[in-house]
Amino acid sequence: MTDQIILASGSAIRADLLRQVRLDFRVAIPRLDEDAIKAALLAEEASPRDIADALAEMKARKISDKNPDAYVIGCDQVLDAGGRMLSKPVSPENAREQLSALSGQRHMLLSAAVIYHGGEPIWRHIGVARLRMRPLSEGFIEDYVARNWDSIRHSVGAYKLEEEGALLFSNIEGDYFNVLGMPLIELMNYLVLRGVVTI
Repeated sequence: MTDQIILASGSAIRADLLRQVRLDFRVAIPRLDEDAIKAALLAEEASPRDIADALAEMKARKISDKNPDAYVIGCDQVLDAGGRMLSKPVSPENAREQLSALSGQRHMLLSAAVIYHGGEPIWRHIGVARLRMRPLSEGFIEDYVARNWDSIRHSVGAYKLEEEGALLFSNIEGDYFNVLGMPLIELMNYLVLRGVVTI
């Protein structure tokens, strides 16, 4: 493998996923005002899917501008609750509100990835996972947030499936990697087919 690969993301989980498949890459964190971008896209009535895709592309493009010869991977994940987008909770109260809204309902996690090379987007994919949350009591939600706030404040929907959040769900359809925030199988398929990764 001779081509340089850059992950344009500060997500420790995404970096861990790439390390687990022994990908040779480095991390470069793009400096974007994601809240302002999301607000602008929502004002234009963009769908959650389009917002995830746009943010992934902006992250990849930002890093690719300074590294045009590298394969730059930008990622983003949003939660679509019946067309309403949820972001990372900004406070424990907001986390409780999100979990109350999701309690007993189905929602989707949309995990977008875009690869830039030579100053252009050359690949994109949006992985979808559909989840049904159990009905949760207010007391359980309050205790769950109190126990897990330091971790779940970094996650859309205020849960982490790879931790205690697995208890919250009665059904999950889709790829586990999409739940974690990266369509890893499709990403690696592309890199292998392109010859960037040899196996």
